[in-house]
Amino acid sequence: MDFISERINNLSPSATLAMSQKSAELKAQGVDVINMAVGEPDFNTPAHIKEAAKKAIDENFSFYTPVPGYLSLRKAIAANLKETNGVDYEPEQIVVSNGAKQSLSNVIMSIINPGDEVIIPTPAWVSYMELVKLAEGKNVLVPAGIEQDFKITPQQLKDAITEKTKMIILCSPSNPTGSVYSAEELQGLVDVLNEHPEIVVLADEIYQHINFTGKYKSLGAFPEIKDRTVVVNGVSKAYAMTGWRIGFVAAPVAIAKATSKLQSQTTSNPSSIAQKAAEAAYSGSQVCVVEMCKAFERRRNLIVSLAKEIPGLKVNEPQGAFYLFPEVSAYFGKSDGNKTVNDAADLAMYLLEEGHVATVAGDAFCLPGYIRLSYATSDDNIREAMRRIKHSLAKLK
Repeated sequence: MDFISERINNLSPSATLAMSQKSAELKAQGVDVINMAVGEPDFNTPAHIKEAAKKAIDENFSFYTPVPGYLSLRKAIAANLKETNGVDYEPEQIVVSNGAKQSLSNVIMSIINPGDEVIIPTPAWVSYMELVKLAEGKNVLVPAGIEQDFKITPQQLKDAITEKTKMIILCSPSNPTGSVYSAEELQGLVDVLNEHPEIVVLADEIYQHINFTGKYKSLGAFPEIKDRTVVVNGVSKAYAMTGWRIGFVAAPVAIAKATSKLQSQTTSNPSSIAQKAAEAAYSGSQVCVVEMCKAFERRRNLIVSLAKEIPGLKVNEPQGAFYLFPEVSAYFGKSDGNKTVNDAADLAMYLLEEGHVATVAGDAFCLPGYIRLSYATSDDNIREAMRRIKHSLAKLK
């Protein structure tokens, strides 16, 4: 007898976590695998943030907190958003959750009814589509390939909108491509959205601070759509705090209250200790953020230059995050004599088994023909991984 619900049976497992698991299994067998599948900074959490957590333990911050998070943390987030994005939020507009993934889930579950359409530019992070499925919404995918730097145009957005459209999810800097929408590009999309006041804008800005353009424009900073824009961010990427599980929404009051109501019945508050660590992250020195961003930019330059030396790879120059998303279809139909590569999934598996480098196929991000490489690893690992990839691909004839 099958006890599992349809909603879970219809859900796809995370491809990025699955590839990381396969990589870990090979490592356990003694294989020297370089994992470029996981989207996680390799830096340690900065010392002043860890000290704040230790202090919180000593001071007995070990009880339930308000569902949306400590007021002091929400004030620190509001101050940080004002400083970095020039936007004003009151603490009641901010809800802190167990990571930005829960924040996204809370928003989607709070807004989407069965049959509502959600526009998602692709390639897109693996979980967006699955979260919409869980809410019984309908994904409307708008593809943007490497030829347009993986960014959709206002016309594409306009063409995708129907009377059933309830939400658009936009991620900038992007996972999996690292593309960053400029203020002018965002304005073009906002002009279209301005004509559709019924559409909620969900802005995933988790990679905001890993941005090599020298400037950043938040979707929360456009007055035309502020009353229906939800900004999601968190400490995982900017402060190397993936395991601490702290994300937040900054939203119109009605949406913030709805997400808090949902969270009150699922996970209640996030970890009290992690919240005090996040408070130190947002209110303390931001030098660590700048330094990590510089390291990622150096690694970006390194991996792009090495990828351009590999025949058959089409490469752009990502402007943020820590991903490269090369087009790899030149290798489809080729074989090393034992294995034939038919698509990106085959190529990713070939690179893992033959080159011992873990990557993720673009199919997982709803854009076949590409693979994602995470360069959130050391310069030496990047050099060795690209050497292995080049050597492995050269065997395909």
